[in-house]
Amino acid sequence: MTEKENKKQTVGILAYGSLISNPGPEIEKARTETIQDVMTPFPVEFARSSKGRGGAPTLVPVSNGGAQVKGQVLVMDASETEAANILYRREINRVGDSSRTYKQPKDVTDNTVLVERQTNFAGLDVVLYTKIAATIEPLTADHLASLAIASVAKADDNRDGISYLRDAKSDGIATALSSAYEAEILRKTGCTSLDEAHGKLSASM
Repeated sequence: MTEKENKKQTVGILAYGSLISNPGPEIEKARTETIQDVMTPFPVEFARSSKGRGGAPTLVPVSNGGAQVKGQVLVMDASETEAANILYRREINRVGDSSRTYKQPKDVTDNTVLVERQTNFAGLDVVLYTKIAATIEPLTADHLASLAIASVAKADDNRDGISYLRDAKSDGIATALSSAYEAEILRKTGCTSLDEAHGKLSASM
């Protein structure tokens, strides 16, 4: 066996949304290191309405608009296949269910979770990330704010759009629409911060 063949492939997971603050126990267990301040190699935007978050806007890769944002790469002590399975289970909210493994889908719909790969990225051989369709139309700050506000009454604690935007902002993520999106939430709620807006909406439920 040559030295190259003997060397273990280095694998990471690209985090640019809730994965940063909430990777889940499977990823946490396999993570050995975090590479900070890695720009996504593609633009992302708050462009998908998430059923699991009460319809709140969530960050996804986009082909039009958006911006490359600051994320992290989670270095994994796992093979590419194992890391793909772990990432997939986290995305479909089936963490720990080893019967759920990632298979490249034959047909892709708006709800299909794809696990994509970048090679030779952030100093690693392979870096994986999830890709799922953008579904929000029109993609405007006003519409995003309306979805986020409505999600507070529908989502579980801290899974609403205002909490998601607040956490993304705290992680240093700034998209083409994020500033205007935040401003619209504050305007519509008559508040001066996202925490105040969230508290006001929660108290009115």
